[in-house]
Order: sequence, then C-alpha cells, then structure tokens
Amino acid sequence: MKLEDIDPLETQEWLDALESVLDTEEGEKRAEYLIQRMGELASRSGTQLPYAITTPYRNTIPVTHEAAMPGDLFMERRIRSMVRWNALAMVMRANLQDPDLGGHISTFASSATLYDIGFNYFFKAPTEEHGGDLVFYQGHASPGIYARAFLEGRISEEQMTNYRQEVDGNGLSSYPHPWLMPDFWQFPTVSMGLGPIQAIYQARFMKYLESRGFIKPGQQKVWCFLGDGECDEPESLGAISLAGREKLDNLIFVINCNLQRLDGPVRGNGKIIQELEGNFRGADWNVIKVIWGRLWDPLLARDHDGLLQQRMEDAVDGDYQNYKANDGAYVREHFFGARPELKKMVEGMSDAEIWKLNRGGHDPYKVYAAYHAASNHKGQPSVILAKTIKGYGTGASQGQNIAHNTKKVDTESLRKFRDAFGIPISDDQLEHLPFYRPEEGSPEYKYLHSRREALGGYTPQRRTSSTPIPVPPLETLKSILDGTGEREISTTMAFVRILAQLLKDKELGQRIVPIVPDEARTFGMEGMFRQLGIYSSVGQLYEPVDKDQVMFYREDKKGQILNEGINEAGAMSSWIAAATAYSTYNQPMLPFYIFYSMFGFQRIGDLAWAAGDSRAKGFLIGGTAGRTTLNGEGLQHEDGHSHILASTIPNCRTYDPTYGYELAVIIREGSRRMMEEQENIFYYLTVMNEAYAQPAMPEGVEEGIIRGMYLLEEAKEKGKQHVQLMGSGTILREVREAATLLQNNYGISADIWSVTSFNELRRDGLDVERWNRLHPTDAPRLTYVEQNLAERNGPVIAATDYMKLYAEQIRQWVPGNFKALGTDGFGRSDSRRKLRDFFEVDRRWIAYTALAALVENGELQPKVLVEAQATFGLDPNKTNPLNC
Repeated sequence: MKLEDIDPLETQEWLDALESVLDTEEGEKRAEYLIQRMGELASRSGTQLPYAITTPYRNTIPVTHEAAMPGDLFMERRIRSMVRWNALAMVMRANLQDPDLGGHISTFASSATLYDIGFNYFFKAPTEEHGGDLVFYQGHASPGIYARAFLEGRISEEQMTNYRQEVDGNGLSSYPHPWLMPDFWQFPTVSMGLGPIQAIYQARFMKYLESRGFIKPGQQKVWCFLGDGECDEPESLGAISLAGREKLDNLIFVINCNLQRLDGPVRGNGKIIQELEGNFRGADWNVIKVIWGRLWDPLLARDHDGLLQQRMEDAVDGDYQNYKANDGAYVREHFFGARPELKKMVEGMSDAEIWKLNRGGHDPYKVYAAYHAASNHKGQPSVILAKTIKGYGTGASQGQNIAHNTKKVDTESLRKFRDAFGIPISDDQLEHLPFYRPEEGSPEYKYLHSRREALGGYTPQRRTSSTPIPVPPLETLKSILDGTGEREISTTMAFVRILAQLLKDKELGQRIVPIVPDEARTFGMEGMFRQLGIYSSVGQLYEPVDKDQVMFYREDKKGQILNEGINEAGAMSSWIAAATAYSTYNQPMLPFYIFYSMFGFQRIGDLAWAAGDSRAKGFLIGGTAGRTTLNGEGLQHEDGHSHILASTIPNCRTYDPTYGYELAVIIREGSRRMMEEQENIFYYLTVMNEAYAQPAMPEGVEEGIIRGMYLLEEAKEKGKQHVQLMGSGTILREVREAATLLQNNYGISADIWSVTSFNELRRDGLDVERWNRLHPTDAPRLTYVEQNLAERNGPVIAATDYMKLYAEQIRQWVPGNFKALGTDGFGRSDSRRKLRDFFEVDRRWIAYTALAALVENGELQPKVLVEAQATFGLDPNKTNPLNC
C-alpha cells in the first residue's frame, strides 16, 4: 500500500537528517542503527511498519562502493570472445555431423561473463596450501567450460570435435559427469535442482570437516551456478534456510537471471529477481543484485525525481525479454517512451547507444564487484542475482522463446557474432566453424595462463584417488560373528553394534560419518549421541531436557553424527558430500546413512543416481526394510522394491542379509574395497526391525556371502523328493520353517540357501553370459548360480520380502523348475504373520509352492496339492495380493 505524503516539509527534514548522518565516516552503520531503533519504537507503540523483503530494482552495490577490477578489461574481453566462439563452434560442429546430438548455446552465451570473472579472479585451484574452491557449474553451460579448457590446452581439438560423441573414446560428455570425465568434472549438476541442494550441504560438510580438524578453516569456498528457471525445482531453494541458519559464509550462489526457461519467460508477468531476492533475504542470505551494467550509471545518476527507477519497477520480465529481442528503437519507444520525461532523458542518445545499455550480468566491472563483495562477506551465505540475456550475441534467437533449444546459427548471425566479438576468422573459413586458440607465447596466451597461475592452477579438475585407509580385520567383529545364542536381536541392532565397533578403530573410526534423518532412536542409535556428539556449528546453547539420562541429546561443534531432521534429500546430499570427500578434500571419509528403506531410493532416486555419477563411496542402510517386516506402518512405509530400484545404479552393490554375521562380512568387505582398494562403488544394505536369535557364522561362507549365495543348511538325508529352497532377509527364516514342514508332513528333503544378494547374482550372471557369447570357441564359464546348483537336484523355490522380480532376476541360470515368491502389491498394516500369509510368502505358502513344483515335474500327484491346501489352511479362491 502506497501512503500519501501529508507533510512534504517534515518529510524533507527527516530525509535531510538521514543524509547528514550518511555523510559521516561511520554513516552507513549509524544510519542502520538509528532506523532499527526507530522501528523498535514504532513496533512497541503498536504502529504497523511497512513490510518489504525486497529492495528497489537496481544494483545492490552503489557505484561508489564497487571494488575496482584490477585486470586488463580489453585483454579479458578478447579471451572471453574466443571462449564464446569455441563454445558456439563446438555445438554447431557436433550437430552438423549428427543433428540428433543436441547441445546448448544460449545458456553459456548469457553467462560467459559470470564464469570469466570467476576464472580470472576467484576460483582457486587446489594446492599444497589451499584445498581449492568447489564449483558447481550450471550443466547447460558446459560448452563454455570446455571451450576455456581448450584455450588453456587442457582439452584437445579432437575432443572438442567429439563433443557428445563418447563411445569411441576421447569425446566430451554432454554435461558435467564425473563418471565419464573423472579427472575433469567434480559434480554432476544435471538434472536441474541437484546442484544447488548438493552445494548447500557441501558447504555445510566443509564446515563439519573444519570443525573436526580434517581441513584448514576459512580457506575454501563453494560456488554454485544455476539458472532462474531452475529455481522452480524444489531442490534448488528447499534447503536455503539451512544455509542461512548455519551461517554458511563459505557458500556463494550465482543465479543467471536471463528471464527465460525452456518454453518461455520464467516470470513473464512479474520479476524473478525480486521474487528470488525475497526468498533468499527471508532465509537470511546476503543478496547482491547485479541488474544494470555501467552504461546505465549516468542515466541513473540523473534520475533525481525517481522516474527512471519507477519505470524499471513497472516493467515486468516479459517486457524486458521483448526489449532485448528487438532493437534500440523499440527500447526507446516502449521503455523510455512510457513517460515523456524519460524519452527526453535519452533524446541525445542514438538507437545504437540505447541498444548498448547493458545488463549487469554482462558487465565485468559489475560482476567483479559483486563477486568481491560476496567473497569477503562474513556470517551469511551470499547469492548474486545477475540479470542477463538468453542467447546473448547469438543473433536471431537472442531473447527469443526458442533460445534454449538453439543448436545452430545462420551464416549471417554467425558473421555478426564474429564481428561483434572480434574473432579473427575470415569469411572463407566461417562456414567451416574452425576452433580458434591463441598461439603459445601470444599476449592472450600469457594472460590466460597467468590468471590461473595466480589462483593456484586450473579448474575444473578432479582428484581421482586419495590416501588408502586400512580397515580392521574381520576378527574385530568377533562378537557379531559368534552370534547371540538364545538372545533375540534385529539386524538393525547388529548393524549398530558393528558400527560401534568400527568407530573404535584408530585409523578408520574418526573417518566414519553417521548420518540419520531424525530417526536415530528408531534404529537404536541414541547411545551414540553422548559418545560421538551431534554436529552443531554453534555447539549446544541450551541444557537438554534429558541431561540426567545416560544417552542424553548432546550437540557439539566437533560432533561426529549428522542429524539432518526429517529431510531425506538433505541427508542424502550430506552423504554424497562425505562419500566424495576423498576427491574434494583429499580426506577419505566413510559415511553410513541409515533411513526408512521406503524413503530412500523411491524418494531421492535422482540424488542416488548423482551419487553413482559422483563416484561416491559409502554405505546406505535401508532400515525397517521388507514389505511384511515393518508390519504396523502400512502402505506408505512397507518397502518391497528398494533393491530393484537400487539395482538400476551400475556402481551400487546391494545386499539383503538375514543374519548379523552376514552383515559383518559385507560391511567389512565393502569398507576394504572402498577405503583400501579405493574402488568407485557404494553399498546399499537392508536391515530389519524383527528380532530373532542370531546364529554364529558357519565355516567357509564368507565368499558366498559376498558373491550373493551360500549353502546354509544341507539335508541330512536326501528323500525321494528333494527341493532347493532359497531366501533372503527375514523371509529366509520362513524358508527354513518351510523345509521342516516339507520334511515332517511329506518326507521331502530340502537344501537351504541364504541368498544375500539376487542383484549380485544377476550382475555375475550377465557378465558370464556375455563372456560366453563373445568367446564361442572357449570353454564356457559357469555363473555363480550354476556353480552352486549344478550338482543339486529338485525344483528351486526362492522367497523374499520384496517383489517377485527381485528373485526372478536369476531365473535363466537356475537349472530346472524355478519358482519365485514375493510381495507384489501395496502394503498394509497388520501382524507379520497375517501379512506374510496375505502376500503368500510364509512357510506354508513356500512349502505349498515346493509341492506344486514337484507336481509340475511329475514327481507328485495333483491331489497332494488339494490335501495341502486343507492341511495348511490355504484358500484357493483368495484374491491375488497384487490386485488388492
């Protein structure tokens, strides 16, 4: 609401008084203090203060406060122009070879200056003294990052020619992908939204490592580049309050506000910069707007009556897009022509001069001043909102709705681009789109390399390995391997005991990062609160309500546990930061993130895929797993498919162990492979909340546990009919009881197999099958399933607490008749006994399925099944649980 000035004279007196304060040496701070005190007084008296979370639509840093850019403006423009040209040429050449390859021109065209200033003055490379800044590059701007690396000599012309052509080797990936370019890209930032949330938790993890003494404090920064349209992704802004709350002054967001997304304007009827300013200021960020370039400064200095500022406020983003999609005459008529006073203001300017009125994100002076202010700001994260033009300089598509998908530029636009940016390429060469690199020893070459030398080296670059960390021997976990006797515990509790033991190890213990999303008590981990402490950047400023208890809630600046609250995406982002610390900080860490298994891959699948791309190393623990094991929570909580989802990530190793000793063997072997051998893999293990006696480990089963299956129990005497029974997780116990039913009721003997990972068996099977197919003249190899079952008789029945598809994966390598039982369908609340009957995976259904397989084989008569239905109390007309 705009208030009327009822006493202009008094108003002017107040303004004059404020101006006199501002003119003093400490004027700004003093003015801020006085306004704050007046606001407090007004509030106490009941006055409703004017609400404003945004500032006027102009640059945050006034001209008088801008830090001066120290470099050679004209030299940098020449180099930046070369980068622009090579990025454009690379994308166009790829699409001339194959129009389906795609690529993006417009994003980097709009953000070239934003990156160039960073490369020249701010992005520090890792050295002996400095850990190096971590930069999350906007994925669609990757052509420009390649183009600069080409100028630096770090990428060859052959690689540039092979952009988006990777299969034959020596190509460049479409976007930042550490898996595909492990010594170049650090972070995968496509799909959109994942870069920002990972950057926030990366900055917080950096503070965590500083507090725990692993890295030097206060040196490194995290830079995150993203687009204004990308901010509509919930992950982009969903964690900004954490950054403000944690005062992450090591974090800088640079949002390229070119006002356009893929299909059209981001906020055509409003202002995305103002909206984002409000969001970030509300989350306690330091917001720096870079809206207008320096060519606007003289006009703004003459705007004594505020009419130009008001016109800037009135125009919406759809208008601003139109201005730069047209020409200077259009801007004169539609922007300045809105008021006669404004039209008069520019009457001495030509249309060409009006057209050159630049936006802040394309002005190196303005960008440098913003980066300088953000880099030196303390106590808050900073966000730079830089206004740019999508497709800047690319010709016909500049500012158009089609700009994002532009992959080619017509010859005339190409010529104008060359001329505008001063690229030394002749007309004859133009259509061939040659790459341009300055000669070694040239002024451009020297300047380019000198800027990076001043910052410690080149970036992006990625460390591929670190110092191996020894893992304690398996015997360290003897208390787990020996079992619990008659005492019943869940595999979740077994996991907690394993973790507690590993935490005591002198070499590995301090590098373990336990991560929980506010479920530590659910998983029995509250004992670690006091022992390890929960990381807090401010320590514990209060007395915990449970201070008199042994396991009280202890927060500590050096705490080892990361308790992320009800926030799976944030917890996973923390896990990725810890799981890649060997590369980003040269500090190998071993994170264990435990969560409700249903809220893992199903909820944060995109981040899990990014973890694989990032070459993450660590353990994901799916707690309360299995569709019938977490019995009371119902449909949304009961997991019957997380192993199937996890199997889609090539470097994720997954296991569903039944017993504590299996878990111990897997965790120890996984730790060895990741920490000692430094393999680029990570693990997903499921643990249950069902308590039962944990047996001691049989001799010689370690290899089978790791490879996916082993013979747990062999029939003492083989009956006339014989079957092979397989199980995993808690359903293995039902399998064992089914064997007893078969023996006692029908004299049918059974071998019992513990299958710790159907996914690993499938991985082995596909690998062997492929090898045999490609080596037809060599003796065929056997899959691990075939090796185990080749000499075994009888049909094979597999039962799990997951969808049938999980066990079905090994069907083609199972000799003879194979049946898979599982929990297809929606979960629901009830007792475990009733749920296992409902999903047809309990001992009776397993035994009945074994009988049915024997009938199919002709070893039993069908009437046996009719009798078994009565004996076991099975309803043949029961509705298929898949359809319930």
